[in-house]
Amino acid sequence: MIPRELIKRIRRLEITTRRAVSSVLSGQYHSVFKGRGMAFSEVRQYQPGDEVRTIDWNVTARMNDAYVKVFTEERELTVMLLVDVSASGEFGSGERSKAEISAEVAAQIAFSAIANNDRVGLVLFSDRVEKVVPPRKGRSHVLRLITDILTTRPKGRGTDLNAALTYLTHVAKRKTVTFLVSDFFAQHYEKSLRIVGRKHDLVPVVVNDPFEEKFPSLGLVDLEDPETGERAVVDTSDPRVRGRFMKFMQQQRELRNRLFKRLQLDSVELRAHEEYGRALQKFFAARAHRLGA
Repeated sequence: MIPRELIKRIRRLEITTRRAVSSVLSGQYHSVFKGRGMAFSEVRQYQPGDEVRTIDWNVTARMNDAYVKVFTEERELTVMLLVDVSASGEFGSGERSKAEISAEVAAQIAFSAIANNDRVGLVLFSDRVEKVVPPRKGRSHVLRLITDILTTRPKGRGTDLNAALTYLTHVAKRKTVTFLVSDFFAQHYEKSLRIVGRKHDLVPVVVNDPFEEKFPSLGLVDLEDPETGERAVVDTSDPRVRGRFMKFMQQQRELRNRLFKRLQLDSVELRAHEEYGRALQKFFAARAHRLGA
């Protein structure tokens, strides 16, 4: 049974998410994610300006008048949410943890998808695939996805992007729009990212916290890696320590962004202290500009 407080939280999330979707994101989502192709719809009489190549010669011969084929876009898409539920997502220096932000942005994407009559599926992963929900349509299905993201207690604590990406390649036979939501604190995932990016429309969504970019001066701090359990006492008041940390994190970010660029992946970067809805809007606008949508 779902606790009452969690039900309230899910309903609040639905209200705020649907408001953002109805006002902005739904139209942008539609413009930047195309359907599977063009499907035959009907035939009609030829009109001046119609493309000659669309003439249906069989119908034209039977009717003794020129008829053309009419095609419509197969709009329906399958959207897959690959959401990282590893232990590092529990961290948050502000009001919300990275895990909470991941759940909220996944909800916005899911509601945008069903507003366009698309199907949405979910893969939760840590250092293994934790839970899978097959793609379906509808509000109740999206609420189930949100509930699963918020309530799943993963067995693993680490992050293995390969586990989720490899699983997707095995089960998704047709092209999907795939959002990979993670802090990307992982290694050796370049090959899997390349394989999935070739077959699917893959969008990495990077969730980070400001303390992971610029370490504050807090004196001696006992730090613990949530994924490995390793502990260390760090003198955060030492500017050299903070400088080395900032340099390392900046290098990791640059390497990751260069990888996305090399693989021609449109990515989104979310920071815990910023409004993630605006980041999604910027992503949709930039992608629409690049595609000429």
